[in-house]
Amino acid sequence: MFQKDLLKDRAIFLTGGGSGLGRSMALRFAELGARMFVVGRREEPLKETCDEIRRTGGAAAYATCDVRDPSSVEAAASTADQQFGRIDTLVNNAAGNFMARTESLSPNAFNAVVGIVLNGSFHCTQAFGKRWISQKLGGNVLNIVTTYAAANCGSGFVVPSACAKAGVLAMTTSLAVEWAKHHIRLNAIAPGPFPTEGAWSRMIPSKEYEKHSRDKHPMKRFGRHEELTNLAAFLISDMAEYINGECVVIDGGQWLRGAGEFTISPCSPTTPGNRWKPPRKK
Repeated sequence: MFQKDLLKDRAIFLTGGGSGLGRSMALRFAELGARMFVVGRREEPLKETCDEIRRTGGAAAYATCDVRDPSSVEAAASTADQQFGRIDTLVNNAAGNFMARTESLSPNAFNAVVGIVLNGSFHCTQAFGKRWISQKLGGNVLNIVTTYAAANCGSGFVVPSACAKAGVLAMTTSLAVEWAKHHIRLNAIAPGPFPTEGAWSRMIPSKEYEKHSRDKHPMKRFGRHEELTNLAAFLISDMAEYINGECVVIDGGQWLRGAGEFTISPCSPTTPGNRWKPPRKK
């Protein structure tokens, strides 16, 4: 469906590009002709992503970067510009998440997720937005949010993530209007369950819960990475030039069942294998 040169001459800055969906997007964009600059906090996964892209003839570079730190973001953005001349597309994918009962959250736990997801996305978006506006050449931002932000249903047990991703979605729609005159497009993707290394084991901690999650899904399956990467490639391509301020949900219809992706969770008393005991009467 996609021509091999769909993203030819594109230079893409992608956060969280060393693993999971970020890595899959980096490989797919490079396959379609894009030059990739990936960032993250750990060097080895970033290097592995770039090595794989180069083995297939693509162009890739990386820098370690803590998106919570504006100076770190600015340094990585400058390095990316030096590497490829100009970055024209930003994909805010870096995220953090965990499940917990909200009443037990510490301020640091809440801030850890919001710092990466919301603050980090803003730092990157502002860094490149300022460049694009001064250059008068336009740009493209794709934000990876969640169904429980996009579908306006929230989700229990992941409140820091829900708050942060909802903020990223609000930034997407707000800047889509504010920056449209500068020929800068902003869109978002809201994925449902997509198995990844690392994050999946934290959010789906047991085979029992994985089976439970699959069985209650309308399509009785989880998403495949190529399904999301193809959607992402379309949204940042010239084929989608008139799509601006949109959030596309890709979850097989799961959000339509309501209650939020993690409301029935290992922290929930209604989850199989997690027996809930009423408090003892004093």
